[in-house]
Amino acid sequence: MRSPIERIKISKKGKDQLIRLKRITKIENWNVLCRWAFCRSIAEENKPTPYPIPNDSNLEMTWQVFGGDMGDILLLVLKQRCHQDGLELDDGTLKEQFLLHLHRGIGYLVGDMSLKHIEDFVNLNVINQGSNSAFR
Repeated sequence: MRSPIERIKISKKGKDQLIRLKRITKIENWNVLCRWAFCRSIAEENKPTPYPIPNDSNLEMTWQVFGGDMGDILLLVLKQRCHQDGLELDDGTLKEQFLLHLHRGIGYLVGDMSLKHIEDFVNLNVINQGSNSAFR
């Protein structure tokens, strides 16, 4: 499946937060942390607040690197979430929502004081609340 997102650029703040997560968790690969972050945000009930994400760091990756073998699934998850939130499925909206979810998720992960080791990521579980689910 062709992704409308070819290159992913992380803001300086996001990069600094990912560096902290790498140090805490010993997870070496940016893309793995970014997948966790994206999924963490997608699991939230509320839409991310739109804001301009600065293009002010040198951290970037391709969609193929971000998604790996799960790239098509992650794109479908993004499209489903946009549909659920009443948003258009055009390329611009998908790119914007992806970056908003990614950066929000990075913030959630770095702000979660219970995440101190890689095992803590594994122990994140999904709690079903009716039709909604959220990481806890």
